[in-house]
Amino acid sequence: MRIIGLDVGEKRIGVAKVDSSTRIAIPIGFVINDDAKWQEIARIARMSGTDAFVLGLPRSNEGNETKQTLYVREFAKHLVREIPGAKVRFQDESLTSVEAESRLKARKKKYEKGEIDAEAASIILQDFVERYGGVDDSSFSDAPNGKKKKLPLILLIILLLGLAGATAVLKYRDYLRQKREEEYAKQEAADKAQTFSFTILPGETIFDIKKKLLTVDRTSGNEPDEEIPRNYTMAEVNAAFNASYGFDFLADRPVGATLEGYLFGETHEFYASVTVEDILRKFLEGTGKVIEENNLIERYAARGLTLYQGITLASIVQKEAPSSEQPTVAQIFLSRLAYGWRLGSDVTVSYALDVVDPDRTIYGDNTSALLIDSCYNTRLYTGLPCGPIANPGLSALLAVAEPSDTAYLYFLTGDDGLMYYSYTEAEHNQNIYRHCKVLCNVSL
Repeated sequence: MRIIGLDVGEKRIGVAKVDSSTRIAIPIGFVINDDAKWQEIARIARMSGTDAFVLGLPRSNEGNETKQTLYVREFAKHLVREIPGAKVRFQDESLTSVEAESRLKARKKKYEKGEIDAEAASIILQDFVERYGGVDDSSFSDAPNGKKKKLPLILLIILLLGLAGATAVLKYRDYLRQKREEEYAKQEAADKAQTFSFTILPGETIFDIKKKLLTVDRTSGNEPDEEIPRNYTMAEVNAAFNASYGFDFLADRPVGATLEGYLFGETHEFYASVTVEDILRKFLEGTGKVIEENNLIERYAARGLTLYQGITLASIVQKEAPSSEQPTVAQIFLSRLAYGWRLGSDVTVSYALDVVDPDRTIYGDNTSALLIDSCYNTRLYTGLPCGPIANPGLSALLAVAEPSDTAYLYFLTGDDGLMYYSYTEAEHNQNIYRHCKVLCNVSL
């Protein structure tokens, strides 16, 4: 039998598991406490092949119930409603997170808050296993939800033995915990032996990222097993991109907006068992960190832009210019917005084509492409496009926050790879004639 242990917090829910073959609780991660938590918990239960849950029930140092106790009891009621057939038991706990953090510190490695929650869940679950003497159906069938079992006779005898017996129990618990930590270390080593890296580059679109996710080999050259296939499926990828992630910085996006623009480009290492949602959540965390560390919300507001508008403009700047030229290109686009002009960006037209005609079978030439009726077409419509057209890097994001102190209104990239700027349309046409005889005619 397998059991899932949950350490329920208001922001995160630590998760652990145990089965009858080992009777050693193992931390397996955490779930963000948002609207998608029930779906994620149900997925973990399905993968573990169980409908049995143990929830840590917080109590004060005096053993009394607290506000958090009531929160966990309410959480349990929702869990039973959201996951039909779920069986829930409680395990009293106090200062479990403190003990969990102490253990992680003792391992002398970096850890995140979510790992503390997962470790706390494993402590709660191990205490439950030791309390009921094993992992089997009797642990869940003999006692009603939320009520403690009567102490087994053997424990009553131990209590009567006094201090000597209590000392023996404590030593036995220390032994079990040591074995559990050894098992965890073995599992961690096994996980690290099968990891893969995944990279998102500045300027890549969600179309690019989906293709990479479908071809990534997450078994690091090892033969995949039944639990860890080599590749992700299209259904998994699409479901992850349509999932709700609950980050505050996603809140100002229009209804129906995708994750385009919000997957900050960098490289991360992942365990082979990771889901696509876990991967995207990691990159979204990187975006949140960049937004916060660089005060982008406030700095964009000073330019008259929301965060969503700022990221949208940064995505255009990312596709139009190298990092050294991005502040000047950002200045030109901001000036055009202020004058009520069209941005006139060909890269937005290319994105519009990617959305409806990725193979360019409908719009076979630039003349027809430039007239595509799309909210992304800034050659046809004034203002910003309806959303980001790529995932901008840090230089593009900062360029919109702090554009150059210039007054240009036109730019182009010449055949020699250099940028040419001008103040008037006549100057711009001269630059096209002199420097852009090839690139200015490349198919969109």
